[in-house]
Order: sequence, then C-alpha cells, then structure tokens
Amino acid sequence: MNRIPELALQQNAGPLGQRLLKSLLINLSVDIGCAVFVTYVMEIGDSFLQNLVFSLCIGLSVMLFNYLGRYLLWRNNVPPRRAYMALILATAGLAFLFGTRLATKLLCLPPDGVDQYMSYHATGLIVLTVSLSVGATLFFWNQSTLAELRNQAATEKARSTAVEKQALQAQLQLLQAQIEPHMLFNTLATLQSLIAFDAPRAQQMLDQLIQYLRSSLSSSRTGQTTLAQEFGLMEAYLELMSLRMGARLSYALDLPEALRSTVIAPMLLQPLVENAIKHGVEPKIEGGRIEVSASRYGQMLLLRVSDTGLGLADEETRNQHHQPGGNSSHIGLDNIRERLHALYGSEARLHLGANMPHGVIAQIQLPYLS
Repeated sequence: MNRIPELALQQNAGPLGQRLLKSLLINLSVDIGCAVFVTYVMEIGDSFLQNLVFSLCIGLSVMLFNYLGRYLLWRNNVPPRRAYMALILATAGLAFLFGTRLATKLLCLPPDGVDQYMSYHATGLIVLTVSLSVGATLFFWNQSTLAELRNQAATEKARSTAVEKQALQAQLQLLQAQIEPHMLFNTLATLQSLIAFDAPRAQQMLDQLIQYLRSSLSSSRTGQTTLAQEFGLMEAYLELMSLRMGARLSYALDLPEALRSTVIAPMLLQPLVENAIKHGVEPKIEGGRIEVSASRYGQMLLLRVSDTGLGLADEETRNQHHQPGGNSSHIGLDNIRERLHALYGSEARLHLGANMPHGVIAQIQLPYLS
C-alpha cells in the first residue's frame, strides 16, 4: 500500500489531539463492552469492577503501545499492511503483560495476584486481549484507510484544479490570439501610412505599441494581476487606438486609489474595451468615447466599460446583414463568462446593457479580493 505524506494526513485526519481523543473514547467503549461480556456472558472473574480494571488497563496499553510503535516506525504516514499487522501482534503481547500487572497494582492484589488471576481466568483474559487487539487493529487500520481515501480524493481534486487552471490558461491564450491580430494588423497598417508623411506621430505610435505589447505579454503569463496593472494595460491600449483613430476616439479611466492593489484575473477588461471599439466606436462615423471604471459595492467589485458607439440595436441590425449569428461576433464574451464562473462561481457575472442615449455598457461583477 502506498504511503501518504504527513501533510495529507494532517489535512484529512484532523489535528493530532482530536484523533487521540477520538481513539481514547472508542477504546474506552470497547474496554467497557469487553468487561461486560466477560463478567455477565462468560461469567468469568470475581466482579465486574475487577474485570473492568483489567480490561481498561490492557485496552489502554494496547492503544499506547500501538501509537508509540506506529509513530516510531512510520511517524504520521500510513504504514504498510503486513508490517502494521505484525506490530499489532507484537504490541498485543506486551500490552497484555503490562496491563495485567498494572491492574494488579491498582487493585492492590497480593504479590502472587497476577499469576493467580491469570491461572484462574486464563480463558477470559485471552478472549479479552484478543478482542481488544482485533478491535484496535480494525479501528486503526480503518482510520488509516480512510485517511488514504481522503488523500486520494484531495489528490484528485488537486489534479482537477490543475487541469482547470491549464484550461483557463489555454482560454486566455486563445483570447489573446483573438484580440491581438485584429489590433496589430490595423495598427501596423496605420504605421505604414504614417511613416511617409508624419514620422513623429508614427514614432509615437510605435513607442506606444511596444509599451502595450510589453504589458500584454506580462499579463497573459500570470494567473492573476492587479487593477493597477490591468488599467495600465488599458491605458496603453486606448492611447494606441487614439493615435490610430485620432479625434474620433476619446477615453477616460477611473480607478480609485483604494482599489489599485485589488487582485483580479488578467485580461478581463481587454475584450470589453476591444469590443467597444470594434463594434461601437469604430463603425460610427463621428466616433465616440470609452470610459473604463472600477468601484466597490459591499463585498463585490464592479468593473465597467461604457461607450457612446452604435449601441446594441444598431449593432444587431448590422450583424444580421453582415455577420450571421448576431452578437456571436463579440470577441471573448463567452470566454469571459466561462472564466468568471470557473474562477469565482455563481457570484460573478457579465452584463451587457444600453448606455442611454446611445452606446453600450458592459459590467463585470465579481467578489472583492483585497
């Protein structure tokens, strides 16, 4: 049987004090039951009290020797089955000798009381010792088996968590693969046209592109980020887009100082901002404005991206004519919903609504983590 690390036993079997107390209570119950059985069923011994003292002394000795032997040999790990059975047999003999002599001392029997008691009641003592040893074997072995099963369940859960994290990372990489080509191609095309007649602006755009890619690469390789880092990435992205679109795009970011260090999953705002530009502001002749904000409402964190673009109704009409499937053209919205559910459960959600008089508001709600 495979051994289980000490940490797994501590996590699954509970603190040592609780385990010892549980073992002691079960041991006492078995000892009392054995004394009742020997006294009233087998009718062995002078009195129930005398049999009870012998039963308690032998039973507690079995428990003590079992724990000491197991700890010295295997510490808190689950022992191999055959070796553990051998330990039980060895400690049973020692516990019998030690327990009977201790009981004789407690009962103030004469010096030859041990031999006399063992001679008169050999059958009862053998039954008592065998019962206690078998009971201890079954109890401690079942306890070890349960701990192993719990550890296996914990290992399986950890494996499932690791697979889920890998899936989330794959989704994040897929999301980045969806976003970056569209943005990079348009930006590079703008750069190509600017180099010929507006070199300073082209240089500014190139610098901003480098800054954005550096921030984006850093965020996509981590399992979590802070709102300060996420807003820094959005600022770099929006500044890059404003250089490309000129006066047709304006933006504002609102991140309270108290929320800057708040931890969130990376790439939650990026798809929302990208969609606001691609489906709202960019197709609109006069352009529009994008506002990104974060706020806290009780124990919930609200991340909001609003735009003054075409709006949901105009976009649905446009999608019906040019992109069958309606709003399925949105980049990463389903991906965001799946990631929110996997990371935060039912408390997190993504909501899209109209921004009156025109535009769209996308809001993410998730538990606040300082």
